[in-house]
Amino acid sequence: MRRKVIAGNWKMNMLPNEAIDFVNNLAPLVKNSTSEVIICVPFTDLFYTLLTAQETNIHVGAQNMHWEESGAYTGEVSADMLKAINVEYVIIGHSERRQYFNETDETVNLKVKSALAKGLKPIVCVGETLEQKETGKTIEVITTQIAKALKDLTNDDISNIIVAYEPIWAIGTGKTATSEDANESIKEIRNEIKKDFGTDDVTILYGGSVKPENAKELFTMSDIDGGLVGGASLEAQKFSKIVNF
Repeated sequence: MRRKVIAGNWKMNMLPNEAIDFVNNLAPLVKNSTSEVIICVPFTDLFYTLLTAQETNIHVGAQNMHWEESGAYTGEVSADMLKAINVEYVIIGHSERRQYFNETDETVNLKVKSALAKGLKPIVCVGETLEQKETGKTIEVITTQIAKALKDLTNDDISNIIVAYEPIWAIGTGKTATSEDANESIKEIRNEIKKDFGTDDVTILYGGSVKPENAKELFTMSDIDGGLVGGASLEAQKFSKIVNF
């Protein structure tokens, strides 16, 4: 079901004591929000963030996971490990994972299936590079990514997924897709999902230099259901303004 969602992605930032302070500062600022509030934090912050977020309306997610249940995968974390401490969401296929850690559409699909099988809710990321944008391949790239990421899923699976459209050229650059362009790309993603699953009733977020100044313009577009926020999610005051746009 489509709903308004504002998710923060802290990336490799925040120590546990900083995460605790952040949640304590954010909670009173967003307690009356009509949007669902999610913060996706580093593995070392998860336990502390979950404890601190109890009795608030803040949901907690991880930023990655492995698709196998266990095994000789040094440095990795499984879906079972996340569920054991009551993590609810997990980001899968972020462009930084694809760029720096060789993730592919195929491994994204494996992770999505594993997350769903264990009761986690995936936030599945897709997006094009600047070169792909400039050569007119945006729609081809993002619809192919989403089709491969959701391959072999069921309609019930789709109802438990959030998609995030993050044009790679806009992440951390200060550049933002125009609200019209972002909306058009998300509409194409929605059409691809409808073609494959018979429904377009999926929450789709925009990410890429989202800030308080552009939140309202972006999030009131017809097909944009909220945002996956990077740098602006590291400051409680700034993030709360995005949540309460």
